[in-house]
Amino acid sequence: MRRTSTQEADDVQTEAGEGESSVESHTSKGFTPGKGRPTPKRREADGKRRGPVAPPPRTTREAIRRSRELRKKNPVSKDERRAAARERRERMMAGDERYLLPRDRGPVKAYVRDLVDSRRNVLGLFMPLAILVFITLLIPIPQIQQYATLLTTVMLLGMVVEGFLNGRRISRQVRAKFPKENVKGASIGWYAFVRASQIRKLRMPKPRVSPGQPVD
Repeated sequence: MRRTSTQEADDVQTEAGEGESSVESHTSKGFTPGKGRPTPKRREADGKRRGPVAPPPRTTREAIRRSRELRKKNPVSKDERRAAARERRERMMAGDERYLLPRDRGPVKAYVRDLVDSRRNVLGLFMPLAILVFITLLIPIPQIQQYATLLTTVMLLGMVVEGFLNGRRISRQVRAKFPKENVKGASIGWYAFVRASQIRKLRMPKPRVSPGQPVD
């Protein structure tokens, strides 16, 4: 016998009612459907919200630029900025690794600075010599300018020789102190040359040893 349309409609309603009752039974029992993907870890979620961590600044100019950007994002009072800048400078002068530039970080660079600061160098007269040359150029007396030029030439030659010898000596001492480190003589020598050419009171970080004091 063929089923009538009324019987088919009754069957459809019966199946729909059974489906709804099964869904309601699952819902009443606390059934939670799956999301179809694993739940991310908290570390991954925090990383996506915060984004990648920026590398430390390589130069003073880059550090100043980042500081300005941070001030725009997080505006604070002028007194607070001055206090924060003063604290950063004090910590940098004290040699705190967290506030030093990348070129000054590490025990190798600290040891090089101690070796340079433990001796008096002719290179320390570089800046005063430059000021002396500038002053003599303003004096319209040929004899004074000639003597100043001769003195400057002799001093510069002495500085170059001293810088070369100091670079070799310091590189040899650094290799003996840190045998497992990859010490590049040219890089260490140039770092020592720049440090020695600065006036002692203006060196940053400030010297930890006095002239003549032995360095272990």
